[in-house]
Amino acid sequence: MSEPHPRRAAVTGIGVVAPNGTTTETFWKATKEGISVLDRVTREGCEHLPLKVAGEIREFDPSAAVEERFLVQTDRFTHFALAAADLALDDASLARADTERAPYSIGVVTAAGSGGGEFGQRELQQLWGKGSRYVGPYQSIAWFYAASTGQISIRRGFKGPCGVVAADEAGGLDALAHAARSVRRGTDVVVAGSTEAPLAPYSVVCQLGYQELSTADDPTRAYRPFTSTACGFVPAEGGAVLVVEDETTALERGARTRAYLAGHASTFTGASRWEESREGLAQAIRGALDEAGCAPEEIDVVFADALGVPDADRAEALALADALGAHGRRVPVTAPKTGIGRGYCAAPVLDAAAAVLAMEQGIVPPTPNVFDICHDLDLVTGRARAAELRTALVLSRGLMGSNSALVLRRGTADAAQ
Repeated sequence: MSEPHPRRAAVTGIGVVAPNGTTTETFWKATKEGISVLDRVTREGCEHLPLKVAGEIREFDPSAAVEERFLVQTDRFTHFALAAADLALDDASLARADTERAPYSIGVVTAAGSGGGEFGQRELQQLWGKGSRYVGPYQSIAWFYAASTGQISIRRGFKGPCGVVAADEAGGLDALAHAARSVRRGTDVVVAGSTEAPLAPYSVVCQLGYQELSTADDPTRAYRPFTSTACGFVPAEGGAVLVVEDETTALERGARTRAYLAGHASTFTGASRWEESREGLAQAIRGALDEAGCAPEEIDVVFADALGVPDADRAEALALADALGAHGRRVPVTAPKTGIGRGYCAAPVLDAAAAVLAMEQGIVPPTPNVFDICHDLDLVTGRARAAELRTALVLSRGLMGSNSALVLRRGTADAAQ
């Protein structure tokens, strides 16, 4: 009796709601052109806070994307998630009628680092300003890390395996890994990704405790990783959702296999221990390569974590050299997030989405606002670079000490250009 063919986790749909575009198409156009949308924070209540620059989404109407009954139950970070999930499912050609036929074969997993700060702040203000009778019934769930997973599954009727990764930045890659492993274990489809909305005043005040947060007031200089003037990162809202599907299931229904989630690994080295993150990140890279069956020299592009803290940037550059050998100094490296901000758990999922699009079009997008590189990296700056891209490596580290690496392989059927 022959062994069953192993199930491969394919990306069949991408949905993006980001500061530089509220569709996948507009996001990618701005990303490959190296357009920076970092600007002064305009959110009400943040005017006098030390955070001056961020990646805001200014052209998003939640009422146009989400039904009223779900809108009132959810925070801004979940509005982004619901919209991105719809875009990803449409991109994967998974209509509601298709998903309703087999609801137990579709799961959801998302990652969140902060939950629903805007909703929570509003309800707490009602509590202290008017009294407990003025606090809405959804306060108990809308702020919660798992809200996006729950609301996507409820709204679309998905009854397969669901989960949430409550973590710092690296949790975005971990959510994609959970989806891939769920597919390999037998689930046909998993809607996976992360969205964040960390720019409400209460959320910003919480972030001010991060020593890595940039408080520079010049949008062109506030977030410049791998340079001698690196002064931290700026936060961003939004994120991305991917449809991760069993390859055979996708092919049977005529879907595109845009990419494969080939390998993942994660480690932990402790909060703000950036010198130690060199070893932890290198080990995560090696683990992801091993799971993918990928040699170091097969990596064609690296989407960097790019924290913007000198010690962290140095550790990342050295980790690439440690894990990839001499190839780590030659492989093209990019960090498109310097043009939109670092969206916590959502940041590496946006990088994963960009990596899929980069492989499809044979373009390494540039790193906006960064020019004077002071590390031994082939960082792509200025303008996009044409390249044959078959395999991408996406890296992420969290402020609390997580390190993750994800290997993506190009799909067998490229998307229409």
